[in-house]
Amino acid sequence: MADDSQQEIRDAFERAGQDTLVARMGIKILEASRERVVGTMPVAGNTQPYGLLHGGASCVLAETLGSLASALHAGPDKFTVGIEINATHHRAAAAGLVTGVATLAHGGRTLTTHDIVITDEQGKRVCTARLSCLLRDAVPGAGQPVR
Repeated sequence: MADDSQQEIRDAFERAGQDTLVARMGIKILEASRERVVGTMPVAGNTQPYGLLHGGASCVLAETLGSLASALHAGPDKFTVGIEINATHHRAAAAGLVTGVATLAHGGRTLTTHDIVITDEQGKRVCTARLSCLLRDAVPGAGQPVR
């Protein structure tokens, strides 16, 4: 896929994310390509009652990164829908930023699977997730990609 198409998808993601859960959780994309997407999320504001990073917040970060990577794999004429996510929470994070790295495990014509590793600021693994996305030809909403 041409680099212009990847930039178009990254730009659409940034515009669409301004009023979504991604923005409310403070997720920032640092790097994005078909093979790898890297992003951060603050622990503050994304905790459970004990002050630790909420496991669901880790899943949101994982699904965000994996979905963007899947969209970059699929290209601008398709859309991607998460169909399965699982996560193992290894350790708690109580402050700072966590960083997630999504890497392509399988990239087909109709399905992608990404492995997502989330670490704390000391590089210790907080969570390991796997996301599978279905790639669809039809684009929702008036038949046009989000731009």
